[in-house]
Amino acid sequence: MDLAAVRERALGCTRCPLHLSRSQVVFGRGNPEARIVLIGEGPGRDEDQQGLPFVGAAGQLLDRILAAVDLSERDVFITNTVLCRPPGNRVPLPEEMEACRVHREAILDLLDPPIVVLLGATALKAVFGPKAGITAMRGQRVAAGGRAYYPTFHPAALLRDPSKKRPVWHDFQRIAADLRLMEAAAGQDDARAEPWPEPDGGESR
Repeated sequence: MDLAAVRERALGCTRCPLHLSRSQVVFGRGNPEARIVLIGEGPGRDEDQQGLPFVGAAGQLLDRILAAVDLSERDVFITNTVLCRPPGNRVPLPEEMEACRVHREAILDLLDPPIVVLLGATALKAVFGPKAGITAMRGQRVAAGGRAYYPTFHPAALLRDPSKKRPVWHDFQRIAADLRLMEAAAGQDDARAEPWPEPDGGESR
């Protein structure tokens, strides 16, 4: 199954009651070959209308944060814990997050990113369980399943509480720096794996 097939399956999903009130499924946006996947909470009104995640005020702030650390849409793929808008923009229920797990995990399995950024408490709990707390885990790098998970505050929380902007800024600086280190290490491995060319007419040594 490729990403297009996963998207097609999600577009017809009726696994939970959220499908009854959605305008459309909000699958994701960004580069399918990105090394970073960002997971938020769920679509809001703007996302539900446009069919794309993080296009409202929180999404515009997220784009500015990414640009500030020299990351763009080519570097990331953005999705949510649930792909349909909860009524009134409420927090998704545990059973709704569980119903959407099949889509979320399929995206991660196909993209296989080394870095996953968990934006807010809901995304953190969806991955690490209901006892995981965003305040306690924010700023940590958690290794699991061959990936590095970075919990941080949701951009919407920054709009409500500007004091959270500085820690999130530090989080994304670290994420961008870690990505560069991974890319540099991968480049060195490729260079070591490449055989030296033999001189014309000479013998290999």
